[in-house]
Amino acid sequence: MINAKPIKVAILAMGGEGGGVLADWIVDLGEHNGYIAQTTSVPGVAQRTGATIYYVELFPREIAERAGRTPVLALMPTPGDVDVVLASELMEAGRAVQRGLVTPDRTTLVSSTHRVYSIAEKSAMGDGRVDSKELIAHATKASKRYVRFDMAQEAEANGSVISAVLFGALAGTGVLPFSRAQFEATIERGGVGVKPSLRAFGAAFTKTESGDVPADSPKGAPLVQPKDAAVAKVLGRVRAEQPAEIEQIVIEGVRRMIDYQDVAYAGLYLDRLAAVRRALPQADTMLLRETARHLALWMSYEDTIRVADLKIRGTRFERVRGEVRAADNQLLAINEFMHPRLEEICETLPTGLGRWLAKPHFVHHFVRRFTKAGRVVTTSSLRGYLMLWTVARLRAIRRSTLRYALETERIEGWLRQVLDAARINPALALEVVQCQRLVKGYSDTHVRGLTNYQTLMSAVVRAGAHLAPATLRELREAALADEHGNKLRALLAQHALA
Repeated sequence: MINAKPIKVAILAMGGEGGGVLADWIVDLGEHNGYIAQTTSVPGVAQRTGATIYYVELFPREIAERAGRTPVLALMPTPGDVDVVLASELMEAGRAVQRGLVTPDRTTLVSSTHRVYSIAEKSAMGDGRVDSKELIAHATKASKRYVRFDMAQEAEANGSVISAVLFGALAGTGVLPFSRAQFEATIERGGVGVKPSLRAFGAAFTKTESGDVPADSPKGAPLVQPKDAAVAKVLGRVRAEQPAEIEQIVIEGVRRMIDYQDVAYAGLYLDRLAAVRRALPQADTMLLRETARHLALWMSYEDTIRVADLKIRGTRFERVRGEVRAADNQLLAINEFMHPRLEEICETLPTGLGRWLAKPHFVHHFVRRFTKAGRVVTTSSLRGYLMLWTVARLRAIRRSTLRYALETERIEGWLRQVLDAARINPALALEVVQCQRLVKGYSDTHVRGLTNYQTLMSAVVRAGAHLAPATLRELREAALADEHGNKLRALLAQHALA
């Protein structure tokens, strides 16, 4: 029996993901198999790249002809009145749920579980990412059926685009009254990229039809016994000194220190953790865990040496080439916009020389003149690469630089504040540890975050034992919400801590 109501499909996709192609495929599928089809699209902005809602309605031609009337199809999806929602990325699925397009009594939701972070998520002072697990939980609760897996990875594995994977997943749900052969014939009629599209379609169809569509989550890498004796010795210290509950997080910290500097620097990381553990009035696994995590983040601060090192890594060139889908025989130019401030130049120099250059005199003013305008460095050229390579090699003298001296003083002060708070209230100490989230990035971003951090720590010192953990948490969240510090200052005044 043919359903007399139109089938309503909404597609949410970002620019370059083939959302328009997917909508056209569904229209073509319907028109070649006895349906009247209509598609519309409304472009928007997702703070990543252009986000568009495509809307397709399919109505049985037989019923229209029998009634002698042409159906009037809608131009936009209506909340609570959509049969299928296809989302090219997890946040787009969340947007569909938020708009009310997904309902538990009707809607089949199909989405990829990969994330493309928005500008707001990436530029937040703290961890601004939306929790993927929460998005999946809300989407599962809101939909009649939720089909999800990493479709971007599936498309990459088959040399295709995500629209073909979505089309295959749609076919695998069986929610549309068309066979697999009819879906595949639609792709063949397109005539472009047929073979890779059919491969991606088939992989998604099989995975969806079999029910093998878990929400994949990254798993920790298994611990491999290192061949280097010095590294093995450091890892031995971790197992001997740290509680088993936090061993994995400390090992990740050690890996980060070795990547950032060297094995000796990883030893300094463990020395600081051991000192914290000895000084705590009683064992506090949660406090130790958070201290280990945030100490690793602070000790791997982003100075000019670190930034240069990250920009010339082979993995970065491979990632950029993969993102733009450049062929092996294509030339790729990567331009980096660099704008080092005078302060960063001073901090990259040995401590004495850096402090001297930071003082106002002829050389200071002369160097500052050349830092007012930024410059473009083409890291894919020999000259640009060697320029950053030279800066990255300064890692050998990092411990003698002004920036290292400044950060060492700040880190030691932060750890003292954590221990002072722990003697008063372990919950307050935990909030002090997490204030490290304010210190991130480099250049102006680092300055603003550090200023907020110092303002907050001054308030902690003034308040002492009278400061409630919940109040410090509220102050920290205010600082993270406004990098310029206006919300923090207002809240400090409200709590009489200004």
